[in-house]
Amino acid sequence: MDMETIMQYFVTYGPVAIYVIVLLEYLNLPGFPAGIIMPLAGIWASRGGLSFFLTMVITVAAGLTGSIILYGLGRGGGEWFLQKYYHRFPKHRPMIEEKMAYLRQKGGVGIFVSKLMPMVRTLISIPAGVIKMDFKSYVISSTLGVAVWNLVFVGAGYVLGDAVFSIFA
Repeated sequence: MDMETIMQYFVTYGPVAIYVIVLLEYLNLPGFPAGIIMPLAGIWASRGGLSFFLTMVITVAAGLTGSIILYGLGRGGGEWFLQKYYHRFPKHRPMIEEKMAYLRQKGGVGIFVSKLMPMVRTLISIPAGVIKMDFKSYVISSTLGVAVWNLVFVGAGYVLGDAVFSIFA
């Protein structure tokens, strides 16, 4: 999906398009890179399509929804999947168990920090569900991490506006 197409979705479908596209990005689906989607949402807000505040609320809500879905997948079937994975790739087990232990030890702080790291930020939700992390703590730390991440990228698009768009278009 190219930038012109995404912007056209924003113009045509407004806040619903922002929510759906950001949700798909937080579900880690191919073709929806945050480095493009979030600044475009900011650019659209800077053009008067939506207020910056409302754009942030929508993107954070979409990010949190995606994070909760992945947490639920991890909680519901993650252990089964891990056992199948360990059977197929036994050498990966120590590394994965080390990361899960780290997450158990750091809890919400680990989730918050992970939400600020590319690639890890979307995938961390699954192990959080697998270890059955306290849901309230998970939601709070995820919300804070998603808000910071989105603020940086949506804010860049909003502040730099069409200058960013012209570089990548």
